[in-house]
Formats: sequence, C-alpha cells, structure tokens
Amino acid sequence: MDNFQTVLRFFMNQKATIGYSFMALLTIGGERIFSMVSFQCPCNHEQNFTYGMTFLLGPAAVLFVFGLFFSSRLWRLYTGCCLNPMKLCPRGNCLGCFRVLLSIITGACVAPVMWLCVALLNGTFYECAISGLDDNLVVNLFCKNKTLQCRDQLALVPCGNSKLSSDEQMKLLMMFRAQSQILGWSVIMVAAIVGLLGTCCKNCRSQVSYLQLTFWKRYIEKEKERFDAFTVDYATKLAERNLQSFFENKEPDPMPFPNHKAWEEISAYYTFSRSEQYYSTLQRYIERTDRDFAPENRPVLDMEHGIEMT
Repeated sequence: MDNFQTVLRFFMNQKATIGYSFMALLTIGGERIFSMVSFQCPCNHEQNFTYGMTFLLGPAAVLFVFGLFFSSRLWRLYTGCCLNPMKLCPRGNCLGCFRVLLSIITGACVAPVMWLCVALLNGTFYECAISGLDDNLVVNLFCKNKTLQCRDQLALVPCGNSKLSSDEQMKLLMMFRAQSQILGWSVIMVAAIVGLLGTCCKNCRSQVSYLQLTFWKRYIEKEKERFDAFTVDYATKLAERNLQSFFENKEPDPMPFPNHKAWEEISAYYTFSRSEQYYSTLQRYIERTDRDFAPENRPVLDMEHGIEMT
C-alpha cells in the first residue's frame, strides 16, 4: 500500500509533465494522420504555397483558439468584464492583469508550438508550401547551378512527377526537408529558451521563497479540488431539496447561499502581497472582519444567463 501511495504521489507531482507528454503524442499522431490521409499537395505554382501553409498554420491556429476556449483562468478573468471593466484590474492592479493574460496566452501556445515543431520536422507541409513560391530569391536558392527547367518544374517536385531527373528531384526534396527541419529545431530552441528565461524571470521576481511558493501552489490545487467536490455536494443537496419540495407540494426547507457580492469577491484573481498572509481570494474573503454574512436565500439568474434543461 505504501508503494502504491508513493507511485500515486509521484504521478500527481508530475501531472503537468505527463499532460504535456500526452499532448505531444496526440500532436504527433494528428500530424501523421493529416499527412497520410487528408494532405494532397496540388503541385502547381498557384496553389502550393497557400495549400501547404494552410495545413502548416491552420491546425496551429485552431489549437490556439481551443487553448483559450478551454482555459478556465481566461473565463474567470473575462466573465462580467463588459459590465464591470474594473474586474480586469482588481484594486487597480493592471500590471497583474497583464501578467495573468500573458500566462494564459503562453499556456494556449503550447499545443500550437508542438504542432509546428512536429510538422516542420516531418517536412511534408513545408515541402509543398516552399515549392510554390515564385520569388526569385527562393527559386535561385534551390535552382542554382541547375538547368533552366528547374524553375518551371519546382512546384511538381513534391509529387515526384516533374520532368527533372530523379537525382535532381531527390536533391531538391532533401533541400526542402533540411530547411524544414532546421526551422523545426529553431522553433524548439527558441521555445525552450523563452520558457527558461520566462521561468527564471518569474521566480526571480517572486515575493515569496521557493518553499512558500510550492506551498502556495499546493494550496491552490487542493482548494480547487475541494471547491469542485463541495459544489457538487451542495448542488446535489439543492436539487434534492427543490425536487422534494415540488413533488411533495410543500414549502422548501431554508438553505442559505452566499450573496452575489461574495461570489464576485472570491471569483477575482488573487495577487500575492507581503502585507496579507493569504493564499487565495477565498481565504482573504472569509478572514475579513467586515465580511457580509447576509445570505442570498433565493439565488436567481437573469434570462441572459439562464441554463436550459434538455
């Protein structure tokens, strides 16, 4: 049992690494499926570049949008800001809001960068795109010291049906592939360096020690886990109370709720301050001396935010 707890604790501590590894495997698999099933280079000067870049950048853009869409931190920051713009900068801390937005965007860029790296290292999309460029600089780079027919047949090389000799086609394909892989490794190195510098800068400017920062992260994780479990339990009790009142045709039992102001305060993003020994907006709210204990006995949503049962 102790060994099982040790293994479980190890996986829980490394869940971010495991998640990124799983994302990388999905990206590699998705790229291979795109390459083998749906990608067919048109092999003409008019469409090669557009077609290749669409397959190279299109999925990356979709993954970026999905990364933002499924970011709970983004919606926590953004929800209600049109009606109350000050939610974006609680207590006038616009710099903190900018850091949160930067962190959200950085997190959403992980999957697109993985896609670009895998796609460039494979080289299929880049070969099609670069062969369709009619720019003199690009053409001269690939067709230097080659026959004049190279310029006209360059777009047909990815399909292997050009009029060039097999040796010339192979050399061009190797040049395409080499350039693509160089770009892929360049993206990997830049991403790794930027990630390292960003982490170093963030830790260097931290107002707390490493151990306290570790405790802060653990607390946030546990608070979120318990909040999810508590909301499920409380929502279940509320649903049972409402259904019991409906079917038994009687007045519902009193069930207090936090008021609207309390929900607003604990939903704000928390920025650590040395003057406050709090680890979240929830802790800061419940330890306030002027806390408003007035319950909201009949919580309602307006029609704009209603939830339709199906």
